[in-house]
This record gives sequence, structure tokens and C-alpha cells, in this order.
Amino acid sequence: QVQLVESGGGLVQAGGSLRLSCAASGRIFGITAMGWYRQAPGKQRELVAVITSDGSTKYADSVKGRFTISRDNAVNTVYLQMNSLNPEDTADYFCNVRRKIITLEYDYWGQGTQVTVSS
Repeated sequence: QVQLVESGGGLVQAGGSLRLSCAASGRIFGITAMGWYRQAPGKQRELVAVITSDGSTKYADSVKGRFTISRDNAVNTVYLQMNSLNPEDTADYFCNVRRKIITLEYDYWGQGTQVTVSS
């Protein structure tokens, strides 16, 4: 199993910044990607950003140029730097880790951290 501990959410005014962190522990071998998803009230969970083991990144169009995902392999932690936040970014943010063992893939989720952006 993989345990994920998230931190960094909170309340911020529009235009402000927040940095989310997610530390992975446990059976962390075989991790192929780490990422962030979000879910706003009444909406489906959506991908925000993902970073693979080789450092490739992918972002949702709505956050490109404002959010930056990074990872520190030494401490098995993924970060999401969120700048120029707007009220549409308000959501619960979930850390995701994907492991691949031979041909099987496993997804692990954090408990979520709330981000609220006031106008």
C-alpha cells in the first residue's frame, strides 16, 4: 500500500497563491506518475496536473501558465504551485499516485485538501 499525506490547502483571495504538497510513503516502488486532481461541488473529479517518473508534465487547459507541478524524488513528494488563483479554482484537491507492477497499474488517492478562492 501507499500512504499519501497532503497539505497546503486553505483560503486565499483571487490573484493569490498556494502551494500544495503530497508526501508518499509505504510501498513506493514502481511509481510511474504523481499528480493532482480536483473536484468542485456538483462536478466530476478532473485532472489538474500530472508528472511522470521521467519528469514529463501535463496540465489541464484551465491551469496552464498558472500552476506548476514538480516532484522531489528524494523525499517522494509532489508539489503543486498555484498562482493567479481565481474563484473557479475552488475545489477539493486530491493527490494521486500511480504504480505499475509488471503489467498491472494501481492508483492511490490522498484524503483531499480544500482550496477556497474568494473574489
